[in-house]
Amino acid sequence: MTPRPITFTGGKLVLSEGEPQAGNLRCAEGRIVALGDITPTDGDEVIDASRQLVAPGLVDLGTFAIDKPAFHFGGITRAALMPDQSPALDHPARVRFAAQSGKPDLWVHPLAAATRGLEGMELAELALMRDAGAKAVSTGRRWIGDAGVMLRLLRYAAMLDLVVVTHAEDAGLTGNAVATAGEMATRLGLPAAPAAAEALAVARDIALADLAGARLHLRQVTTLAALDLVRAAKGRGVRVTAGVTPAHFMLSDLELADFRTFARLSPPLRSESD
Repeated sequence: MTPRPITFTGGKLVLSEGEPQAGNLRCAEGRIVALGDITPTDGDEVIDASRQLVAPGLVDLGTFAIDKPAFHFGGITRAALMPDQSPALDHPARVRFAAQSGKPDLWVHPLAAATRGLEGMELAELALMRDAGAKAVSTGRRWIGDAGVMLRLLRYAAMLDLVVVTHAEDAGLTGNAVATAGEMATRLGLPAAPAAAEALAVARDIALADLAGARLHLRQVTTLAALDLVRAAKGRGVRVTAGVTPAHFMLSDLELADFRTFARLSPPLRSESD
């Protein structure tokens, strides 16, 4: 028996361009058949979406675990799995298994580990992992401190047409920091690192990506200085993109007051000006 068509009414449609706009959406036989200023057809199942956003399936660009019930509840239909697993996604068999782990109702797109064990020393088998289902290559939560290794990685990835996703913090400066160096970290006595650790890493990785002709994605850009570097690089034609987490977008290091451990993040929360 063919299910009845469904019409969502009263919501705001999230389209590929522009701001969300009021409109209705009609589905039939599992496909979107009409949207915008439309009315339900006789026999349709009508769902009131007032005060809701009606959007395509969301894509999580960097998850560290697959939780299908949580993804379904949040409207996520595709997830990029970071290589920071146990063991790391540095072998074709592990990548292939991860790529199949969510089917049939969730697409998992593994990110291949850039180096063996994510140790930043020896390049992993990127070509074989691409063939096994890897959609990009990532340094995980770590930064590759050796510029020579990073340049080889970017050149290899460019040859394979893979994006390199990197964690942009100079590990030599960050150490085990849980806060940004400043008044709040000093008052609380927390391990801290200068905000410049991010801009230094971003500047180096952008320069190497430009030299290699590679595509670079900075997973978390949290400081104004680093964002300015990304903007300038894009203006020069460097193929670089950047992301940010909701926490860094909405919170500052003031959240660390009263020793709130949930606010100790990597990268650390930044100042109000950032």
